[in-house]
Amino acid sequence: MFQSFEVTARPEQGPPRLAALRDELAREGLQGFLIPRADAHQGEYVAPRDERLAWLTGFTGSAGFCAALTDIAGVFIDGRYRTQVKAQVAQDYTPVPWPDVSLSAWLKEQLPNGGKVGFDPWLHAAGQISSAQKELEGSGVELVRCDNLVDRIWADQPDPPMNPVRAHPIEFAGESAESKIKRLASDLQSGDRAAAVITLPDSIMWLLNIRGADIAYNPVAHGFAILRGDGRVDLFMAAAKLTGIGDHLGPQVTQHQPDAFLTAVEALEGKVQVDPGTVPQIVADALGDRMVDGGDPCALPKARKNPAEIAGTAEAHLRDAAAVIELLCWLDAQKPSTLTETQVVTRLEESRRRDNALQDISFDTIAGTGPNGAIMHYRVTEETDSRLENGHLLVLDSGGQYLDGTTDITRTIAIGDVGDEEKACFTRVLKGMIAMSMLRWPVGLAGRDIECVARLPLWLAGQDFNHGVGHGVGTYLSVHEGPQRLSRVSHVPLEPGMILSNEPGYYREGAFGIRLENLVVVEEAPNLPSGDDERAMLNWRTLTYVPIDRRLIVVDMLSREERAWLNAYHRDVAEKVRPRLGDAAQLWLDAATAPV
Repeated sequence: MFQSFEVTARPEQGPPRLAALRDELAREGLQGFLIPRADAHQGEYVAPRDERLAWLTGFTGSAGFCAALTDIAGVFIDGRYRTQVKAQVAQDYTPVPWPDVSLSAWLKEQLPNGGKVGFDPWLHAAGQISSAQKELEGSGVELVRCDNLVDRIWADQPDPPMNPVRAHPIEFAGESAESKIKRLASDLQSGDRAAAVITLPDSIMWLLNIRGADIAYNPVAHGFAILRGDGRVDLFMAAAKLTGIGDHLGPQVTQHQPDAFLTAVEALEGKVQVDPGTVPQIVADALGDRMVDGGDPCALPKARKNPAEIAGTAEAHLRDAAAVIELLCWLDAQKPSTLTETQVVTRLEESRRRDNALQDISFDTIAGTGPNGAIMHYRVTEETDSRLENGHLLVLDSGGQYLDGTTDITRTIAIGDVGDEEKACFTRVLKGMIAMSMLRWPVGLAGRDIECVARLPLWLAGQDFNHGVGHGVGTYLSVHEGPQRLSRVSHVPLEPGMILSNEPGYYREGAFGIRLENLVVVEEAPNLPSGDDERAMLNWRTLTYVPIDRRLIVVDMLSREERAWLNAYHRDVAEKVRPRLGDAAQLWLDAATAPV
């Protein structure tokens, strides 16, 4: 199994660890210390060595941080985790709704007389620290660089990952690393930049056409890179990781040990481009006034998938759809109360493993039945494993990492006889998903400009959900990829080739959850036959082909256009995926895709 169900953190472990951390605060003369869920590379996902937030507090979400002061410890979590955090942290910790409450505002309230709050400059992005410092001006609260105090007290902290790197074949990458380096270096030169510092693991993987295994479910390796305007790349990665790729990197790439990185940064001359949102504060300190905010040079080129990447992703989705449909067929044949969440997860992974191109799952499968479905990022464990009871909704969110693409799909499934209220809420979520799928929009709009389309059916009923409508997705890279997002905070214009999720939802704490998710790719929209406006428009092409549970749809709530979209989608599902299924799943699919 790729996925395990063991409990990785317990609330009762937090208080003694917090007490030990406060002893270190006293030794250092600090009034607090910041513990992010981050590593020195500033990616979203971290290796076991860097799970400091979970180790200290018990909170295992993929985003958040703790501000541990001498008399209060705030765990800052966004809307996705406000239910989860209640079950994972002890009473010694205080959940703080973030970003509704900012770190600086909270620190000023908790330290009215001022004080020094330490932070590890490797683990915080320069933009985060700069913003907080500005907001703290005049308050007497000072953020100070210091050693990592959690590492001091974590006696059995795991070693850094040292897994081998593999070359990513050109037939999947669609462009050689030499070509990528050349065009990005040219962009640096045209912008009068001598170099760019790259710390995000997926950016380095994309640039050099390599893949790693340092982080579970993410084919990335830890390292740093300096891209120079003359077309050279300095790669700071342990040599032992690179022994299996021969001369793949080519003469333009020079390998260095990771501990040489900061010295190399200090030696750079001229303007150096960085992304303040991801570059560690210690790197910004080393660059000083040579640092220029230009973003990660790989971010947008990586987001604009080329034809080979899109074709590979589309094919991976069809194979993945077959695996999911086989699971749904099997699940439908089981009676309520006979299965548990872990059995569903295990069976789904077994179904995906029949594909030899599968390298891993793309995240811990979310299989939340009944009240567990209301926990947006629920991870089932041996202790929380629940039975699928009659009347439950099962939220099943999963994905695979294939050599040719990354998948991410969510379906909400009826277990037995489901109530009318659940069906009405489900249909509103479906209407939002359909509305986004059908959307055409003018070139130049960002995710923040259109994401409300998927919320409108819920808003009209006085409902909403506390996560974005969609995130970017890589190609055999991270299942969460920036900078493209369908989010209120996303200012990045959507462009052809970008792959995103379309996943509205609705969650009622203690009762049920609903989420539907397809992946979609941005394309140039064809002109309408009757249109007299020649402005350029974009639209979506759907990549995910798995039936939507018709038993949960209140058909009378759908408009004629929505029914037409749903029936056309189900026809496509049957046409594209049926030949890939076994006999039983084919018969199940015929019924599941019947017109409404």
